[in-house]
Amino acid sequence: MSKTLTKIAQQLKDTDKKVQLIYAFNGTGKTRLSRKFKQLIAPKDNSGEDDEETDQFAWPRNKVLYYNAFTEDLFYWDNDLTGDAEPKLKIQPNSYTSWLLTLLKDLGQDGNIVRYFQRYANEKLTPHFSLDLTDVTFSLERGDNERSGHVKLSKGEESSFIWSIFYTLLDQAVTILNVAEPGERETGQFDQLEFVFVDDPVSSLDENHLIELSVNLASLIKSSQSQLRFIVTTHSPLFYNVLFNELKGKACYILERFEDGTFALTEKQGDTNKSFSYHLYLIEAIKQAIDDNKIERYHFTLLRNLYEKTASFLGYPKWSGLLPDDKQLYLSRIINFTSHSSLSNEVIAQPSPPEQQTVKFLLNHLINNYGFWQQETMNGDSHESR
Repeated sequence: MSKTLTKIAQQLKDTDKKVQLIYAFNGTGKTRLSRKFKQLIAPKDNSGEDDEETDQFAWPRNKVLYYNAFTEDLFYWDNDLTGDAEPKLKIQPNSYTSWLLTLLKDLGQDGNIVRYFQRYANEKLTPHFSLDLTDVTFSLERGDNERSGHVKLSKGEESSFIWSIFYTLLDQAVTILNVAEPGERETGQFDQLEFVFVDDPVSSLDENHLIELSVNLASLIKSSQSQLRFIVTTHSPLFYNVLFNELKGKACYILERFEDGTFALTEKQGDTNKSFSYHLYLIEAIKQAIDDNKIERYHFTLLRNLYEKTASFLGYPKWSGLLPDDKQLYLSRIINFTSHSSLSNEVIAQPSPPEQQTVKFLLNHLINNYGFWQQETMNGDSHESR
């Protein structure tokens, strides 16, 4: 039965499970769900003291901590190309970032931020916070008391650094709340904390670091002895599957969005392969978009994911090896360009008619040439398997 995101947020709140794990395709509404959940747990007051655009994290933090795309938006690069200054990562000044960084510094956790970051990035790549905690610079430590000049991080390194700050905060929250008596805790900042909502912390990570992050997060969740409850959403099958296998007693769901703007949160048993046959789900999602003439650019991402999964299953070293030989280079470029958001023309969600035909062609090519079969049912509908 379809619901609004607010009702799904209420469903998550009312569930007594320690951990709720949700899978959804990109663009389904995971980030919006996290914000609806935040508003439900700690409704914004009418004082007007906090600005939703710049200080959206501040007011609910006593009851819910959450990480999503907006968390990363609080950090931005100051390249100062005209002044030829060395690059620094600026931190959006608001009550949330000030509270977070000051708290971690007071708890002596700035060293742990560095340690977690170097685990996911490079053991010699070292962050340096300014005294007023408004920006961060990065250098490569050479091991002889010398360091490089300030360097700019890759997107993956930047995401890892921001996650490392949040993870350090979460680690402290779990550790401190594990002390049963509030009066004996190192700080009372987390005494009212009820929920942690983590939305896709795995963007731009390679598989090795993604697995490491997943295992670390699962270990932290398992170490929690308080009443703290966790909700984790992701579009990554690998991240979902690692957490599924690491965590016991969790509730697992898939979040779906319908054309009328409503949603469904369907409980699943098993990982993405066992519970909803991920490759079949991808096929159905792309086929539906083709049939409804509603192909968008993210369908190229789904198509590439399907090719990657099929190539892995069949033992191909590269997914592009499944493409037609005479158009392999051209089609791999089309999929790469349209499944990433690095090109300026990709702000347009609707692909051109030739691009839409490419999606249809490549889906049919995969189904017809690589072991997918169609089973005719009594009503004439077909179902693909492999």
